[in-house]
Amino acid sequence: MAKQTLFFTALVSVLLMSCSVSKSARTQRNLFSGSWTLDNVSYENNTGNFKSVIFNDAEDICFEGSDWFFRDNNSTGRYTISQSTLCQGGDRFFRWSVVEPSQNYSSQLQFKFIDDKRKDISGGYGYRLNIASINEQSMTLKSNVSVDGEPVTIVYEFTKK
Repeated sequence: MAKQTLFFTALVSVLLMSCSVSKSARTQRNLFSGSWTLDNVSYENNTGNFKSVIFNDAEDICFEGSDWFFRDNNSTGRYTISQSTLCQGGDRFFRWSVVEPSQNYSSQLQFKFIDDKRKDISGGYGYRLNIASINEQSMTLKSNVSVDGEPVTIVYEFTKK
């Protein structure tokens, strides 16, 4: 009986440790929590003028000035794009998390789209953005893409509301 109890306790401990989030990821999750404004979308690592559709949703210009909200207690959020002649305005809902860094990579924000009832509408497909920097006032996220076979980094610069 003592062996079974010891085995059960060890098993529960291993399961709890494997499901826990590191202190670094927890700190970053806490920093994400709240309202942000996406001030600027820019491009680096290549020359020229770029225009892109971001997150398979809207043109880059539509995201500038968009409002983002991250709720850390249930890992949901939304961003709101303003209506204009170029942009289909409205709320887009998502489920998000911070992915632990692997070797030679920074932590990443990952998210996938959900509906207003929190049901997956993306077929499991989502997005990952490298967390270049984050603090209580600002954050910079980056994503690497390819244009005509050449690497380009999209830079998203946010300020906290």
